[in-house]
Amino acid sequence: MRVPESWLRSFASPDWTSEEIADRLTMAGLEVEEASAAAPPFRGVVVAEVRSVARHPNADKLSVCEVDVGDGGLRTIVCGAPNVAAGMRVACALPGAELPGGFAIKPVKMRGVESQGMLCSARELGLSEDHSGLMALEGDAPLGADLRGALALDELVYTLKLTPNLAHCMSVFGVARELSAISGAALREPAFEAAPVGIDDRLPVRIAAPDLCGRFSGRVIRGVDPKAPTPAWMRQRLERAGQRSISALVDISNYVMLELGRPSHVFDLDRIDGGLEVRWAREGEQLKLLNGQTVDLAADVGVIADARQVESLAGIMGGDSTAVSDDTRNVYLEAAFWWPAAIAGRSRRYNFATDAGARFERGVDAATTVDHLEYITRLILAICGGQAGPVEDTITALPAREPVGLRVARARKVIGVDIPEAEIASVFERLRLPARREADRFVVTPPSYRFDLQIEEDLIEEVVRLWGYERLPLRPPKSGAAMRPMPEARRTLGAFKRQVAARDYQEAIHYSFVAGALDRRLSGRDPIRLLNPIAAQMDVMRTTLWGGMLESLRANLNRKASRVRLFEVGRIFVADASVVAGPQQVQGVAQPRRLGLLAFGPHLDEQWGASARRVDFFDVKGDLEAVAGVALGFEPAGHPALHPGRSACIVTSAGPAGWLGELHPALVQELELPLPPVVAEIDLDPLLERSVPVYEEVSKFPPVIRDLSIVVASDLSAARILSEIDAAIAGEPSAQVIKNVKLFDEYRGKGLENKEKSLAFRLWMQDTRRTLSEAEATAAVDAIVARLGRTIQARLRSGG
Repeated sequence: MRVPESWLRSFASPDWTSEEIADRLTMAGLEVEEASAAAPPFRGVVVAEVRSVARHPNADKLSVCEVDVGDGGLRTIVCGAPNVAAGMRVACALPGAELPGGFAIKPVKMRGVESQGMLCSARELGLSEDHSGLMALEGDAPLGADLRGALALDELVYTLKLTPNLAHCMSVFGVARELSAISGAALREPAFEAAPVGIDDRLPVRIAAPDLCGRFSGRVIRGVDPKAPTPAWMRQRLERAGQRSISALVDISNYVMLELGRPSHVFDLDRIDGGLEVRWAREGEQLKLLNGQTVDLAADVGVIADARQVESLAGIMGGDSTAVSDDTRNVYLEAAFWWPAAIAGRSRRYNFATDAGARFERGVDAATTVDHLEYITRLILAICGGQAGPVEDTITALPAREPVGLRVARARKVIGVDIPEAEIASVFERLRLPARREADRFVVTPPSYRFDLQIEEDLIEEVVRLWGYERLPLRPPKSGAAMRPMPEARRTLGAFKRQVAARDYQEAIHYSFVAGALDRRLSGRDPIRLLNPIAAQMDVMRTTLWGGMLESLRANLNRKASRVRLFEVGRIFVADASVVAGPQQVQGVAQPRRLGLLAFGPHLDEQWGASARRVDFFDVKGDLEAVAGVALGFEPAGHPALHPGRSACIVTSAGPAGWLGELHPALVQELELPLPPVVAEIDLDPLLERSVPVYEEVSKFPPVIRDLSIVVASDLSAARILSEIDAAIAGEPSAQVIKNVKLFDEYRGKGLENKEKSLAFRLWMQDTRRTLSEAEATAAVDAIVARLGRTIQARLRSGG
């Protein structure tokens, strides 16, 4: 939320500098994210007056203007703005001026006519997005004055980052109320005088859903001028608060919302059929909104409807059919209290958010609808003219404000400081919280605008933030810090991450909330849906880590990265009825920790020492084997997100643990990737294990080396053969002299059947007590051959 300093000081103006205000607001819980000037840096721009306008002799869309910049002479300036006119005061950039973005102004010839400066639009000065024409200044703007001083463009504007519980601060007056409480400065409260009633016209209103609307106030105003200009002071405040000026009627509504936190709506009265009904939507109803979007309404969405159709999305946005326009003459002004639970989350269903919805879903003061309606009415009558009818105020139910108790001893224990009772009472007084003393506690009745004060801890927070977080003493912890044992057979997560990073991967951390459509494609599971997602594209809990890494890959590719290697360690979330609630478990939801890898682009960075090639399945397989603390197996298998024939199931001694492979071509095309990345995901816990070194005697005797070439079926994996060899070494006494086995060759072709292949293994045999004899080496090889023949029907091709 943007708050101009001058607007803020119009309600509360402590004897503090701008920087002190920002610091004290932040320390009181209203974080000032940024404090910047109302306009970006520029220089050399002055207030000027256009004295005459003539058509350019060589261009139909250009005008030649004689401009007075207050230096006693006239300058010729060529201008292309359609609204340039003699007598208007404008912003003129003189030669030598520098505009936002470093754009320098110089005398130039434009179609044969020399231009000695530039007449500026608001967008060219960074003041707004309006580029439809020149920025017209007030007629009393001082001629020749520096524009920054004439328009107070160096005024500071605070950008506040408010937490959801600070609904009462979502207005300039709300922030000023807090500033007054913090500083002790006087608070100038606005006066709400009743507007003069000139007609007796009324519009029937019926509240059919009390659980949607607790109070509805409105009145008819006839004879307004919708083309009346918005006053410069209001337009300036709106623009500096981040609101674009639209029309006087809309601007007045937005202005009061920003100033007092009261969203309201102005209907074109002549477009309303009959009266208004406040109700829940009916299945099948639609509404075209002010933003041009047509939405299908659900039964739990509140609406304002007339006798013919739905006219407004309650508390969120008005409808296009009753929007005010230049033809509007009669309006109906509405200010209501909508129950927060009836508004929360509705706009996000339709992929937009509004300032009104953000306020109503947090809570807007129900006690001031009539006061604020009178204020808006007086502004409309003063700016747009017209005659107002009487206020119609319908109340069904207002939010109760139950007293909340604060035990002094409890507050001191939580805060950690013995704050005197007098200071606690002073905090409540400064915050305008009615409090009474009862024995050893205070009882506070929250005012109507404080929806956040419900339990004792809320009051403790109010006390400590006004008393001053910066005053809390810094004390070292009193508890003893004991080193916890770390099993030697298990690595810490930090050590494991460093090992993965050493393989040239960069760690990424992504949201656990992801887009449901992509997650289903990647995992093949049905993810857990979120009841209230923070964004439409983050509607489920992830069931795989690949979704976030693929989005990061796309973001890097959009920024011209050609080689991307990412890893992430995080939890996935899978529905599992067998999971019971625990300290770190949610009932029915499994949350295993996983390691995800993604490699894209060349195997190595561009260099002269190695030829360029794409990263492939075996590169990532090697990385996994290098960082794993246990033996991993890789079995060819299909996965819906991986390329058929280029994917494998990762297996540990405990069973299947993950997947490795190249992304499926259909997904590569869908995600618009130039090349398929290689991805992997595996359970983390087995990877944190590591084998503890065990001493083995080193033999002093030379090894005996034999090569063993066997013929097997072509679809049999080398890993399966190696596992059978290991089993033979463990189970056959004669084979236990074999200390190492390596695969060094594969052959397919002449001399073999079509479905056969030959694999060659090198065996190292050694004994720690003596040199092995030829017979012992032969017996060891024979034991291996015999087992392979029994278990996988292998036959000997050659040996040595």
